[in-house]
Amino acid sequence: MMQIEVISLFPEMFAALTEHGITSRAKQRGLYQLQLTNPRQYTQDVHHTVDDRPYGGGPGMVMLAQPLAAAISDAKARLVAQGLSPRVIHLSPRGQPLTHEKVLQLKEYEGLVLLASRYEGVDQRVLESLVDEEISIGDYVLSGGELPAMVLLDAIIRQLPGALGDEDSAQEDSFVNGLLDYPHYTRPEEFEGLKVPEVLLSGHHEKIRQWRLQQSLLLTRAKRPDLLAARPLTKEEARLLKDVE
Repeated sequence: MMQIEVISLFPEMFAALTEHGITSRAKQRGLYQLQLTNPRQYTQDVHHTVDDRPYGGGPGMVMLAQPLAAAISDAKARLVAQGLSPRVIHLSPRGQPLTHEKVLQLKEYEGLVLLASRYEGVDQRVLESLVDEEISIGDYVLSGGELPAMVLLDAIIRQLPGALGDEDSAQEDSFVNGLLDYPHYTRPEEFEGLKVPEVLLSGHHEKIRQWRLQQSLLLTRAKRPDLLAARPLTKEEARLLKDVE
């Protein structure tokens, strides 16, 4: 079972993860356990202050080192007590981009501590002393790290064995083989004048496999040519692309 600790000022937001969909069912199956900690629990003043003005001036507020450090240290200690070696991750727009490869790496950890920060930033001393890495879900800024943390966790949890009803589903996702997913169709066979491609109705599994691979290649070339440029084509893939030129 994966043990996950999240440090957040708004732990109630994570109900979206634990109470709905695949991630909820995975929790019910005992595939992961999620512990939520509000750093306000570690403040020492009557107002439970977790931020202050930045040294040197400037806009916004910075999250205080003491409450965050205490919350992270306790989270790590809980995991270490279970014999785990936790990895501490700060969700930040200045972090490394989240990729499918990174998700698969993190899936192998039995203990994770996620820091979902807020405001202008976090006291740098916390990041230097307690955080192992920073991860970004895109080149934009959100109001806080809760949504990025849930994105990261959703991506990880669906890769855990037993999380999906069909174990092949995760292997057919976009990015698994460096390509975007192929188009999908279901009933009816015709919708507003648009028909399901005949090959999908043929029952010929090899032709269907080749069609889907060709469509993945074409979609990737059209929408994400950077992905196609980053991976060598197999002989079959090169042939399938040449067939439509």
